[in-house]
Amino acid sequence: MEWITAPGLTEYRAAEVWMEDRVAQIAAGTSPECIWLVEHPPLYTAGTSAKREDLTDPDRFAVFDTKRGGQYTYHGPGQRVAYTMLDVGKRGHDVRLFVQQLEAWVIAALSEFNVDGHIRDGRVGVWVERPDKPLMADGTLAEDKIAAIGIRLRKWVSFHGLSINVEPDLDHFSGIVPCGITQHGVTSLVDLGLPVSMDDVDVALRRSFDQVFKTA
Repeated sequence: MEWITAPGLTEYRAAEVWMEDRVAQIAAGTSPECIWLVEHPPLYTAGTSAKREDLTDPDRFAVFDTKRGGQYTYHGPGQRVAYTMLDVGKRGHDVRLFVQQLEAWVIAALSEFNVDGHIRDGRVGVWVERPDKPLMADGTLAEDKIAAIGIRLRKWVSFHGLSINVEPDLDHFSGIVPCGITQHGVTSLVDLGLPVSMDDVDVALRRSFDQVFKTA
């Protein structure tokens, strides 16, 4: 397993080219699996299930069509993107299990900051309850999204991956309907009142990885 942390902001299409090249090498057995940690300039990406009406401000930032699963999402400074290039074939050929492992990985990393992440049926990503906000119309606690997940597989090697909101500008999410969900908002670790840095999150991701994944 190789861990790489990119300095500065990584251009999105360059990241896609890099991932595709690395996936080909992993599939050929010439390079090890890789977790690539990056930040992007402000942008929106559209997954294979994206609905154009969910792009509410198409002129705000660059919009990139992708072949990952999911709908619209935002990437930008202050958000840790973890591109996850793993051999799912060697890990059981079980895509659903792999997505569950990605979710569990995020939850384990968040727990290091005493944040309880949750998975919700019908809602992709990781969510946190907000008892500090007004109750929902049905009387349940308000919830905000703190992490997004969207992957693609080629020859049973995964790429794309997940993003965790550390300290992005949350107003930047207002140009889309994140993941097609209108009744819930987005949050970040800093928005929750936690003085967490990007380096802190990187350490938590590395430390919690082996709790969830067995290195192939």
